Amino acid sequence: MLSKNQIKFIRSLKKKKFRQTNKLFLAEGIKVVEELLASDFELHSLYATSSYKNPHKIKDLTIIEEKELAMISDFTNPNQVFGIFKIPSQKDLPREGLTIVLDGVNDPGNLGTIIRLCDWFGVKELVCSENTVDCYNQKVVQASMGSLTRVSVNYLNILDYLKSEPRTIYGTLLNGENIYMVAPEQNAVLIFGNEANGISEEVKSLIQHKLTIPQFGESKKTESLNVATATAIFLSEFRR
Repeated sequence: MLSKNQIKFIRSLKKKKFRQTNKLFLAEGIKVVEELLASDFELHSLYATSSYKNPHKIKDLTIIEEKELAMISDFTNPNQVFGIFKIPSQKDLPREGLTIVLDGVNDPGNLGTIIRLCDWFGVKELVCSENTVDCYNQKVVQASMGSLTRVSVNYLNILDYLKSEPRTIYGTLLNGENIYMVAPEQNAVLIFGNEANGISEEVKSLIQHKLTIPQFGESKKTESLNVATATAIFLSEFRR
Protein backbone atom coordinates (compact mmCIF):
# COMPACT_ATOMS: atom_id res chain seq x y z
CA MET A 1 0.00 0.00 0.00
CA LEU A 2 1.19 3.51 -0.82
CA SER A 3 1.45 6.03 1.98
CA LYS A 4 0.41 9.66 1.56
CA ASN A 5 4.08 10.68 1.64
CA GLN A 6 4.96 8.19 -1.09
CA ILE A 7 2.14 9.47 -3.28
CA LYS A 8 3.22 13.07 -2.64
CA PHE A 9 6.84 12.24 -3.49
CA ILE A 10 5.92 10.41 -6.70
CA ARG A 11 3.66 13.24 -7.82
CA SER A 12 6.42 15.77 -7.11
CA LEU A 13 8.63 14.04 -9.73
CA LYS A 14 6.19 15.14 -12.42
CA LYS A 15 7.83 18.58 -12.04
CA LYS A 16 11.26 19.28 -13.50
CA LYS A 17 12.71 21.01 -10.42
CA PHE A 18 12.00 17.98 -8.23
CA ARG A 19 13.36 15.58 -10.84
CA GLN A 20 16.57 17.59 -10.94
CA THR A 21 16.81 17.88 -7.15
CA ASN A 22 16.26 14.16 -6.57
CA LYS A 23 17.91 12.99 -9.82
CA LEU A 24 14.94 10.70 -10.43
CA PHE A 25 12.30 10.33 -13.14
CA LEU A 26 9.07 8.43 -13.69
CA ALA A 27 8.22 5.75 -16.24
CA GLU A 28 4.93 3.98 -16.75
CA GLY A 29 3.55 1.05 -18.72
CA ILE A 30 4.95 -2.39 -19.49
CA LYS A 31 6.83 -1.50 -22.71
CA VAL A 32 8.70 1.54 -21.36
CA VAL A 33 9.41 0.17 -17.88
CA GLU A 34 10.72 -3.15 -19.15
CA GLU A 35 12.99 -1.41 -21.69
CA LEU A 36 14.44 0.64 -18.83
CA LEU A 37 14.81 -2.43 -16.59
CA ALA A 38 16.76 -4.19 -19.35
CA SER A 39 19.08 -1.20 -19.85
CA ASP A 40 21.87 0.50 -17.89
CA PHE A 41 19.38 2.79 -16.15
CA GLU A 42 19.37 2.21 -12.41
CA LEU A 43 16.05 1.39 -10.75
CA HIS A 44 15.01 3.35 -7.66
CA SER A 45 11.63 1.73 -6.99
CA LEU A 46 8.98 -0.28 -8.80
CA TYR A 47 5.24 -0.44 -8.21
CA ALA A 48 2.85 -2.84 -9.91
CA THR A 49 -0.54 -4.46 -9.64
CA SER A 50 -0.81 -8.20 -8.90
CA SER A 51 -1.40 -8.89 -12.61
CA TYR A 52 2.15 -7.79 -13.51
CA LYS A 53 4.30 -10.83 -14.45
CA ASN A 54 7.64 -9.29 -13.32
CA PRO A 55 9.76 -10.89 -16.12
CA HIS A 56 12.97 -9.31 -14.79
CA LYS A 57 12.39 -10.87 -11.35
CA ILE A 58 12.76 -7.57 -9.52
CA LYS A 59 12.89 -8.36 -5.80
CA ASP A 60 12.13 -4.86 -4.52
CA LEU A 61 8.72 -4.74 -6.17
CA THR A 62 5.85 -3.13 -4.30
CA ILE A 63 2.45 -4.61 -5.13
CA ILE A 64 -0.30 -1.98 -5.13
CA GLU A 65 -3.99 -1.95 -5.95
CA GLU A 66 -5.30 -0.63 -9.25
CA LYS A 67 -6.89 2.36 -7.52
CA GLU A 68 -3.49 3.27 -6.05
CA LEU A 69 -1.87 3.00 -9.48
CA ALA A 70 -4.55 5.35 -10.79
CA MET A 71 -3.58 7.90 -8.11
CA ILE A 72 0.00 8.19 -9.39
CA SER A 73 -0.63 7.47 -13.07
CA ASP A 74 -0.80 9.93 -15.96
CA PHE A 75 -2.68 7.37 -18.05
CA THR A 76 -6.43 7.40 -18.54
CA ASN A 77 -6.23 3.61 -18.20
CA PRO A 78 -3.21 2.81 -15.95
CA ASN A 79 -1.10 -0.08 -17.22
CA GLN A 80 0.05 -2.51 -14.49
CA VAL A 81 3.49 -1.10 -13.67
CA PHE A 82 5.07 2.19 -12.62
CA GLY A 83 8.78 2.77 -12.08
CA ILE A 84 11.08 5.40 -10.64
CA PHE A 85 14.56 5.45 -12.17
CA LYS A 86 17.76 7.36 -11.47
CA ILE A 87 18.79 10.09 -13.92
CA PRO A 88 22.28 9.19 -15.20
CA SER A 89 25.14 11.65 -15.31
CA GLN A 90 25.86 13.31 -18.65
CA LYS A 91 28.69 11.70 -20.59
CA ASP A 92 31.41 13.26 -22.70
CA LEU A 93 30.20 13.76 -26.25
CA PRO A 94 32.11 12.08 -29.09
CA ARG A 95 32.72 14.32 -32.10
CA GLU A 96 32.09 11.76 -34.79
CA GLY A 97 29.20 10.44 -36.84
CA LEU A 98 25.89 12.29 -37.07
CA THR A 99 24.65 14.29 -34.08
CA ILE A 100 21.25 15.99 -33.84
CA VAL A 101 21.06 19.35 -32.07
CA LEU A 102 17.74 20.79 -30.84
CA ASP A 103 17.44 24.52 -30.28
CA GLY A 104 14.47 25.25 -28.00
CA VAL A 105 12.11 22.38 -28.85
CA ASN A 106 9.23 22.76 -26.38
CA ASP A 107 6.73 19.98 -26.99
CA PRO A 108 7.28 16.73 -25.02
CA GLY A 109 5.67 14.64 -27.75
CA ASN A 110 8.01 16.10 -30.35
CA LEU A 111 11.11 15.41 -28.26
CA GLY A 112 10.01 11.86 -27.46
CA THR A 113 9.36 11.19 -31.15
CA ILE A 114 12.74 12.69 -32.14
CA ILE A 115 14.51 10.42 -29.61
CA ARG A 116 12.69 7.46 -31.16
CA LEU A 117 13.69 8.62 -34.66
CA CYS A 118 17.34 8.93 -33.60
CA ASP A 119 17.17 5.35 -32.36
CA TRP A 120 15.59 4.14 -35.63
CA PHE A 121 18.15 5.90 -37.83
CA GLY A 122 21.16 4.99 -35.70
CA VAL A 123 21.89 8.45 -34.27
CA LYS A 124 23.35 7.84 -30.83
CA GLU A 125 23.91 11.44 -29.70
CA LEU A 126 21.22 14.08 -29.23
CA VAL A 127 22.29 17.52 -27.98
CA CYS A 128 19.63 19.82 -26.52
CA SER A 129 19.75 23.50 -25.67
CA GLU A 130 19.12 24.30 -22.04
CA ASN A 131 15.65 25.66 -22.94
CA THR A 132 14.57 22.45 -24.70
CA VAL A 133 11.94 20.41 -22.84
CA ASP A 134 13.35 17.97 -20.27
CA CYS A 135 13.88 14.49 -21.75
CA TYR A 136 12.85 13.01 -18.38
CA ASN A 137 9.46 14.66 -18.54
CA GLN A 138 7.02 11.75 -18.23
CA LYS A 139 5.39 12.55 -21.58
CA VAL A 140 8.78 12.51 -23.30
CA VAL A 141 9.72 9.20 -21.68
CA GLN A 142 6.42 7.72 -22.84
CA ALA A 143 6.66 9.08 -26.39
CA SER A 144 10.21 7.74 -26.77
CA MET A 145 8.86 4.20 -26.21
CA GLY A 146 12.10 2.92 -24.69
CA SER A 147 14.45 4.61 -27.17
CA LEU A 148 15.72 6.82 -24.35
CA THR A 149 17.74 3.78 -23.25
CA ARG A 150 19.68 3.76 -26.54
CA VAL A 151 20.09 7.47 -27.36
CA SER A 152 22.34 9.68 -25.25
CA VAL A 153 20.63 13.03 -24.54
CA ASN A 154 22.79 15.91 -23.30
CA TYR A 155 21.76 19.42 -22.25
CA LEU A 156 24.31 22.18 -22.63
CA ASN A 157 25.04 25.63 -23.99
CA ILE A 158 24.74 24.81 -27.68
CA LEU A 159 26.48 28.02 -28.78
CA ASP A 160 29.64 26.96 -26.95
CA TYR A 161 29.22 23.42 -28.22
CA LEU A 162 28.85 24.47 -31.86
CA LYS A 163 31.71 26.98 -31.73
CA SER A 164 34.08 24.14 -30.85
CA GLU A 165 32.55 21.68 -33.33
CA PRO A 166 35.02 20.36 -35.96
CA ARG A 167 32.34 18.62 -38.04
CA THR A 168 30.20 20.19 -40.75
CA ILE A 169 27.22 22.07 -39.27
CA TYR A 170 23.91 21.81 -41.12
CA GLY A 171 20.82 23.82 -40.17
CA THR A 172 17.19 23.26 -41.17
CA LEU A 173 15.65 26.49 -42.47
CA LEU A 174 12.90 27.53 -44.88
CA ASN A 175 15.39 29.31 -47.15
CA GLY A 176 17.91 26.49 -47.34
CA GLU A 177 19.11 24.27 -50.16
CA ASN A 178 16.78 21.48 -51.31
CA ILE A 179 17.65 18.39 -49.20
CA TYR A 180 16.77 16.14 -52.16
CA MET A 181 19.52 17.78 -54.23
CA VAL A 182 22.25 17.44 -51.59
CA ALA A 183 24.58 14.58 -50.66
CA PRO A 184 25.10 15.47 -46.98
CA GLU A 185 28.19 14.42 -45.06
CA GLN A 186 27.69 11.62 -42.54
CA ASN A 187 30.19 13.10 -40.10
CA ALA A 188 28.11 16.14 -39.25
CA VAL A 189 25.81 18.07 -36.92
CA LEU A 190 22.20 18.71 -37.92
CA ILE A 191 20.25 21.47 -36.12
CA PHE A 192 16.48 21.75 -35.65
CA GLY A 193 14.76 24.75 -34.09
CA ASN A 194 11.80 25.73 -31.96
CA GLU A 195 8.30 24.79 -33.16
CA ALA A 196 7.15 28.40 -33.52
CA ASN A 197 10.32 30.42 -34.09
CA GLY A 198 12.77 28.02 -35.67
CA ILE A 199 16.51 28.23 -35.01
CA SER A 200 17.64 31.22 -32.95
CA GLU A 201 19.62 34.00 -34.64
CA GLU A 202 22.77 33.28 -32.59
CA VAL A 203 22.75 29.64 -33.64
CA LYS A 204 21.96 30.52 -37.27
CA SER A 205 25.24 32.45 -37.47
CA LEU A 206 27.15 29.20 -36.88
CA ILE A 207 25.41 27.18 -39.59
CA GLN A 208 27.66 26.29 -42.51
CA HIS A 209 25.05 24.70 -44.79
CA LYS A 210 21.34 25.60 -44.77
CA LEU A 211 18.92 22.86 -45.79
CA THR A 212 15.18 22.77 -46.43
CA ILE A 213 12.41 20.37 -47.43
CA PRO A 214 10.78 21.79 -50.58
CA GLN A 215 7.05 22.37 -50.58
CA PHE A 216 5.22 20.62 -53.44
CA GLY A 217 1.62 21.62 -52.63
CA GLU A 218 0.13 24.11 -55.09
CA SER A 219 -1.50 26.36 -52.49
CA LYS A 220 1.75 27.04 -50.58
CA LYS A 221 -0.37 27.92 -47.55
CA THR A 222 1.31 25.54 -45.12
CA GLU A 223 3.85 27.62 -43.19
CA SER A 224 6.09 24.77 -42.01
CA LEU A 225 6.30 21.11 -41.03
CA ASN A 226 6.09 19.76 -37.50
CA VAL A 227 9.65 19.50 -36.18
CA ALA A 228 9.40 15.75 -35.52
CA THR A 229 8.04 15.16 -39.04
CA ALA A 230 10.86 17.25 -40.49
CA THR A 231 13.40 15.29 -38.44
CA ALA A 232 12.12 12.03 -39.93
CA ILE A 233 12.50 13.34 -43.49
CA PHE A 234 15.95 14.81 -42.95
CA LEU A 235 17.28 11.70 -41.20
CA SER A 236 15.93 9.54 -44.00
CA GLU A 237 17.79 11.66 -46.55
CA PHE A 238 21.00 11.73 -44.48
CA ARG A 239 20.92 7.93 -44.29
CA ARG A 240 19.86 7.32 -47.90
